[in-house]
Amino acid sequence: MAVDTATEPDVIAAIDMGSNSFHMVVARLVHGEIRTLEKMGEKVQLGAGLDADNNLTEAAQQRALDCLSRFAQRLSGMPASAVQIVGTNALRVARNAAGFIQRAEQVLGFPVEIIAGREEARLIYLGVSHTLSDDAGRRLVIDIGGGSTEFIIGERFETRELESLHMGCVSFRNRHFADGRISRRQMDRAITHAAQELLHIRSQYRRLGWSSAVGSSGSIKAIANALAALRITDGTITFKAMRELRKRLVDMGRVERLSELGVRTERHSVFPAGFAILYAAFESLGIEEMRFAEGALREGLLYDIVGRIQHEDVRERTIQALQERYHVDQDHGRAVEETAIAAWRQVADSWQINSDNDEDVLRWACRLHEIGLTISHSQYHKHGAYLLQYSDLPGFTQQFQRELATLVRGHRRKFSSAVFENADPDDHGRLRYLCVLIRLAVLIQHPRNQEPPPDFRLSANANSLTLTLPDNWLADRPLTRADLENERDYLTRQDLQLILA
Repeated sequence: MAVDTATEPDVIAAIDMGSNSFHMVVARLVHGEIRTLEKMGEKVQLGAGLDADNNLTEAAQQRALDCLSRFAQRLSGMPASAVQIVGTNALRVARNAAGFIQRAEQVLGFPVEIIAGREEARLIYLGVSHTLSDDAGRRLVIDIGGGSTEFIIGERFETRELESLHMGCVSFRNRHFADGRISRRQMDRAITHAAQELLHIRSQYRRLGWSSAVGSSGSIKAIANALAALRITDGTITFKAMRELRKRLVDMGRVERLSELGVRTERHSVFPAGFAILYAAFESLGIEEMRFAEGALREGLLYDIVGRIQHEDVRERTIQALQERYHVDQDHGRAVEETAIAAWRQVADSWQINSDNDEDVLRWACRLHEIGLTISHSQYHKHGAYLLQYSDLPGFTQQFQRELATLVRGHRRKFSSAVFENADPDDHGRLRYLCVLIRLAVLIQHPRNQEPPPDFRLSANANSLTLTLPDNWLADRPLTRADLENERDYLTRQDLQLILA
């Protein structure tokens, strides 16, 4: 599909709100290529601010908001389509993440999304693969974050295996090196712990194999730099070099001495933990040699933005794959989509559901509204909602998945507040309106003959919707008339009056 370059944003930006550090990258988009303009990073240690109940402390939130306020100045004036801001493991586990995100969005002026571990892995691979030469053969990519570590096997720009394990340099620091000591016993326990986490991916990854291994993230960069500073290697990470560095670390005994290896002061406390995770990965997966690559999650976010601008949206591929995997009736889905979008265009402004995000979630929910039929016809809207909320869907944030699930759950039968129980309360109003549109589209296409939608007219205000159909159209379709009359009763439960003109 041709790209209208006149509508492309000149500058794009991404922020990665990691468990250890926050990073922002700003780049210029020139003929579809990314040219980095600016990089910023701050060690916020959000993951270290989780209390015993997995709530972010006020101090940790304030550190994060102070950092984001500095990032926000650089984003001022940019269109929403040019910016992606994501949170990772710390925000995945924080029980009060929703409240923090609301504060962060007020500071930034842009939406903040939480991404699942495997989506984080996909984006990391995308960022890394674009910074490497386009070599043939599979590559293994490892990224050690503050709260999770991602393992990806891919070839060129496509992933084959994705996994995110719940271990990171901050969580391992807190558990194994909290006192600042680096004893043999502490290191052995940390490495054993990491090896245990790796057990369930070890066989599959070793079976698939790779021709080269690449490490991203600050922890792996610090290890490569330490090996070079000690003249053990030129910065290439080998298992022999890791064994030598392990001995040196234990001999040092304290994190304060890591400056002797060229490790920056702010990384001292997490360095032994990151080392233990990488050592276990070398040992468990049989890695022989690894090199560091600059690309990471934030670069992957930039290339994801470019893909959407150039109509190469990975989310479209994900929707198509779901339709095929679950044997969805695609012709019927397209008919429902066409009808729902015809309705949306007439009421989008009145109901203030006129964003690109609103259109996308409505389109994709229409295509997937029958996905639950693969499990059972009974309550299939609930089965479909479950699949969409809890599956790993490349390209989708957790919030977007919840919205898709809400529309699929709400497309038929009772229309009660239970439909919105997993959605953000601030989004209930717009999701309610979007649900109404998909419900009407499903009813109009009830005969399943893929007819083009009739030339209907809609007018709307906050609590009513007037549907005008062509003369005699309902008279010729008594089943549809009965459906719409039943729907009128369902909508009253959401304080919405449906008027059939």
